[in-house]
Amino acid sequence: MPLTEELIDLAQCPAAELPHGALALARLSLLDWMACGLAGAGEPVAQRLRRLAEEEGGRGAASVIGGGLAPPRMAALANGAASHALDYDDTHFAHVGHLSVAIYPAALAAGEETGADLDAVVAAFLVGAEAAIRVGLVLGAAHYNLGFHQTATAGAFGATLAAGRLRGLSDAELRAALGLCATRASGLKSQFGTMGKPFNAGIAAANGVEAARLAQLGMTSADDGLMGPQGFVATHSPEPHPGAGSAPPWRERFLFEDNRYKLHACCHGTHAMIEALRAARSAQGLTLDAIAGFTLRTNPRWLRVCDIRRPRTGLEVKFSYAWLAGMALRGDRTDDAATYTDALAADPALADFAARVDVAGDERLTDTQAEGEIALHSGGRIRVSHDLAAAIPLDVLADRLRAKAEAMLGERASVLWERFAAPGGLSASEAGAALRAGA
Repeated sequence: MPLTEELIDLAQCPAAELPHGALALARLSLLDWMACGLAGAGEPVAQRLRRLAEEEGGRGAASVIGGGLAPPRMAALANGAASHALDYDDTHFAHVGHLSVAIYPAALAAGEETGADLDAVVAAFLVGAEAAIRVGLVLGAAHYNLGFHQTATAGAFGATLAAGRLRGLSDAELRAALGLCATRASGLKSQFGTMGKPFNAGIAAANGVEAARLAQLGMTSADDGLMGPQGFVATHSPEPHPGAGSAPPWRERFLFEDNRYKLHACCHGTHAMIEALRAARSAQGLTLDAIAGFTLRTNPRWLRVCDIRRPRTGLEVKFSYAWLAGMALRGDRTDDAATYTDALAADPALADFAARVDVAGDERLTDTQAEGEIALHSGGRIRVSHDLAAAIPLDVLADRLRAKAEAMLGERASVLWERFAAPGGLSASEAGAALRAGA
């Protein structure tokens, strides 16, 4: 089945036919997204977008995290940016992006406006996330390496289908919505390390809400704006993989089940290295002074993302292998978003250690793997490695995500888990109200 047809079919899948394991993971994504959004509500990018929402006004139909009500498109924009502001949200490595921050804001905004229950929002997110993954696979690594931020580009198509599902769009309307999204989707990696990166997530969510609503209003678009001639894939990827998005078909396996969650408040591309170094520090009792040098090997594509050699701000530290290596070996709280201050970028001990870090690309490694070697002043050498692809049992993941939320929110995390962890009985508006009130 052609990709566009498959995505439309996916968007119309009855909730009862969605896999239970994937739905359970999507519920954890909801909790993690809400926690990240609440924790990021005070960040400058979130404050500026709330200010824009207040200035533009309009019909208040959807909740803004830490704010009031706004038009759904604006709420999705503000909430996508707020929830990605700390860069502490989930990652799907095959999709090459963050699913929750692009799709849940669109799903919740559409759910609030249409009076949907929260279970329907979770199901809409799941089909939108699965669609975004498959679009990302078709765009291929070449799209990302060219400079596009797949969270915003492929993510926008997922946001469109999530919003369209909640609005009850017909097949023809979903086709039009995807076409409109194709001419709207945007986002560049050059924004990494600035407020523009979380803004990209908001753009994806807002584009999805807008495209779905315009299609419902009868706006037409290209027959296949995604895969057709001069469509999004043809114009945005020099090496697309047309068959990748439909193998295996979603009815056989949901690729969303490979989604991974951040347990460190920095770029996910650095997490395998951090886990490897923290394990070595714990096992060997290492200190920075004992280390003559550290050589890291990582998939080459990460070199364009997380290899800022001399970060100038706390935001840029989150994308610096050299700085984060020193932090992991020193025992810094890489899991605490409050750690990443501008003062950290001027830390003399980390600057000194960064000069001893060498980072190289290795095509043999996947996106989830890191390998390296620590050279000691004593002459010894310690090999380190870690692979994020190893699955974490659902109950263990739930405990870790709750602990992460508690670190970010304190007692407010308990409110989220107690109210929204179990399916049934709650509306999208109740979840929105919790986000407005700061839970």
